[in-house]
Amino acid sequence: MNHGHHKFHYDEKVRRVRQNPEKILSDIGVHEGSVFMDIGCNDGFFTIPAARIVGMHGKVYATDTDGDSILRLRKKAEEEVLKNIYTEIKEAESAVFCKGCADVIFYGTVLHDFNDPIQVLKNTKEMLAPNGKLINLDWKKIATKTGPPLAIRFSEKEATDMIHMAGLRVVETKNLSEDFYMVTAILNS
Repeated sequence: MNHGHHKFHYDEKVRRVRQNPEKILSDIGVHEGSVFMDIGCNDGFFTIPAARIVGMHGKVYATDTDGDSILRLRKKAEEEVLKNIYTEIKEAESAVFCKGCADVIFYGTVLHDFNDPIQVLKNTKEMLAPNGKLINLDWKKIATKTGPPLAIRFSEKEATDMIHMAGLRVVETKNLSEDFYMVTAILNS
């Protein structure tokens, strides 16, 4: 069920009007030295700012199935001399970068694109550090001027249900704007 809408190139300036990646990353607790994972990263809208924030003592892992997006991301990282980004062209269902190391695992408007979102979320459980968190920023399941078709979007309830099925505990669901919501989850203790 990979709908692939995330494979097209977003105009970053237009997207920044709707989402400020630096503010969002700061608000979710990404900081100097963090290990951040951007699953379904496209060409790095959140990856690049995260790499700047985590600095040389942090790490950013980014994966996407679209090789062209990864190449654009690598080029941006090279232009900014960001050496803390590790990229892979890979399906999220098989992406496990490390065990118990991630401070933040981030899904930016992509959960509906995965063939098996539950498996992707189970991978999150493997990769999260004991105090780490999963962040799912997604489109609301309402009609919007842009974004993926309404039929493939997950409502906040559908997303939280999947996160629970994967064995994680939702600690917050919040409204980000008229079009987006964000779910925060942690490991069950």
